[in-house]
Amino acid sequence: MSALLLLAACGGNGEPPEAPAAPTTQEAAQKPAAGDHKMTLDFGGQKRTFLLHAPPGYTGDKPVPLVVAMHFFPGDGAALRDMIEMDAKADKHGFLVAYPDGVSAAFNALICCGAEDDVGFLKALTEKLVADWKVDPDRIYATGISNGADMSFRAAVEASGVFAAVGPVSGGLGGPLADKSDFVPKEPVSVLTIVGANDQYYDTFQAGLTKWRERLDCKPVETKGKGFTRSKAKCADGSDVEVYVVTDMGHSWPGAKKGPMAIPDAPIVATDLLWAFFAAHKKL
Repeated sequence: MSALLLLAACGGNGEPPEAPAAPTTQEAAQKPAAGDHKMTLDFGGQKRTFLLHAPPGYTGDKPVPLVVAMHFFPGDGAALRDMIEMDAKADKHGFLVAYPDGVSAAFNALICCGAEDDVGFLKALTEKLVADWKVDPDRIYATGISNGADMSFRAAVEASGVFAAVGPVSGGLGGPLADKSDFVPKEPVSVLTIVGANDQYYDTFQAGLTKWRERLDCKPVETKGKGFTRSKAKCADGSDVEVYVVTDMGHSWPGAKKGPMAIPDAPIVATDLLWAFFAAHKKL
């Protein structure tokens, strides 16, 4: 795959990315509280940044779920937050949402980009929020789009035991790591993934799903909806794999109303489906 195609696969436009801006303010002592917080975490010899949203009434005195949402390339957590509207879902259902920033606007996922230890960063981020923000370690989830979706799949395997479920959107399981037959989670991780039938990487995504199902012995059953198909499978390790293919969609986040990868008139709303799936899947 050419360098230009790699950029497109990650949701980019082929232009060299600019590094995400450093936070202009920081929360004093990064103490648990409701609202929006610009956070930093020392990892790998640098200060990594992420946004954290906590719902109204949150005080940090009881365990809550966490959704880690990862952006496209080039991008940052703020751009993803504005597009997918997961904060509104968190406010309604009482969970935290973290939006990490990739280094140089990217995550070191399965196909691209960079060489950072982003799996280690995600482990450190979730450990911090379990320790300091009372996150329930049995209800930690990851989602993302494009480069962030690929990163969700990588984290499902290499951060085994951290995430109860992942929800990649317009991304997939590909690249040299995914070609290895033992590239599977060592502990059960359920998957809800959403792709567009018109995505130029659709065949790659489907090939990756086939590998995932075969390696985990998952038996899919497909049904048709209006403008999409859905397959559901129970795997031998007890995890679930649910796949939505949106008929008239390319490289997008279905149901998003604004943003560079929004498709507001899609027949499904990814944010709604993801939270419903996550809420039904605690760590096995």
